[in-house]
Amino acid sequence: MKKILLKLKSSGISPYIWAILAILPFYFILKSSSTVEVIIGIVLTILFFVALRLAFISKKWPVHLWTIILIAVSLTMSLLFQYIYFAFYIAYCNGHIKNRGTFLTVYIIHLLFTAASISLIAVYHYDLFLQQLPFMVILCLSVILMPINIFNRKRQEKLEQQLEIANNKIAELVKQEERQRIARDLHDTLGQKLSVIGLKSDLARKLINKNPDQARNELKDIQQTARTALNEVRTMVSQMRGIKLKEEFIRVQEILHVAEIEFIADRDIKLKNISLFLENILSMCIKEAVNNVVKHSEATTCWITVEQSAKEIHLMVKDNGIGISDHHYLSKGNGLIGMKERLEFVNGTLDVEVDNGTIITMKVPTVMKRMKKEEL
Repeated sequence: MKKILLKLKSSGISPYIWAILAILPFYFILKSSSTVEVIIGIVLTILFFVALRLAFISKKWPVHLWTIILIAVSLTMSLLFQYIYFAFYIAYCNGHIKNRGTFLTVYIIHLLFTAASISLIAVYHYDLFLQQLPFMVILCLSVILMPINIFNRKRQEKLEQQLEIANNKIAELVKQEERQRIARDLHDTLGQKLSVIGLKSDLARKLINKNPDQARNELKDIQQTARTALNEVRTMVSQMRGIKLKEEFIRVQEILHVAEIEFIADRDIKLKNISLFLENILSMCIKEAVNNVVKHSEATTCWITVEQSAKEIHLMVKDNGIGISDHHYLSKGNGLIGMKERLEFVNGTLDVEVDNGTIITMKVPTVMKRMKKEEL
């Protein structure tokens, strides 16, 4: 019961409108003076809702059969009782048809029969037609627009699901490719160097009594090889951990292009003497901010600016969407809390403003990159 109440609460007034439309035909039926007509009207109403349910759960050719029954019942009800509002249900059901050809066929047939029903009421029951004219105008607009709207929305949901599945597959492929790359790099670096160290160690052990000078040279080679391997491993780890801002801008551009959002930014980013760790944090923050733009903003344009001064790096992500409330949004999460925590870790700040959209401003102190001992 709680789940049903929550669902009704979240769905707005739509269920109540459908409930009224379900009760309304009995008002028209009971106005009839003949008992036989009342029984026929009740049977037709029950038949209509049974056929409606079967039309929703059927696939392929049975959909045509149940839709024809629905249209026939609707036309009969309009002739006998001047009740044409079953057309709302048929239009709603039509929008849920997945096949494009079936949808267009049923859409055109229903449109023609609805026009015929309204025309018959206008000819034979002109007074009733004038009384219900506003509702008939709403009915006509619903029959024309509702199926197309629902069909396009369902199609978009299907495309979004396919896109999500494709993105998940791409993510898995990227992970596999990254694992293979790491395995190749480890084999080419550590594998080769450790083999050399092993061979030279055996040689130095054999020469330590026979030729001490040559054994010392071999040990020096082992030491140099070990240092080289260590530097290569450090380079590999840095490449794995770090995300460059230029690389992130390419990913952001691809994401916004898929979402049909215009991307405006200075592609020539010139950040000097900052650590890879700091650049990685800024890249993750940009990624999260752009994800929020795509998911929540309903924007058409996104601006990103990056500026560096002697004291701080100033980064701004702006959109022309519906805007958010910074305090409310931070309390709800949606990635901004994570961005705020990352920036605070490097003594940075995060500000959210609403001005014809949302402006996310990130500021971090400029930390000079330390040189490695090997470079010195």
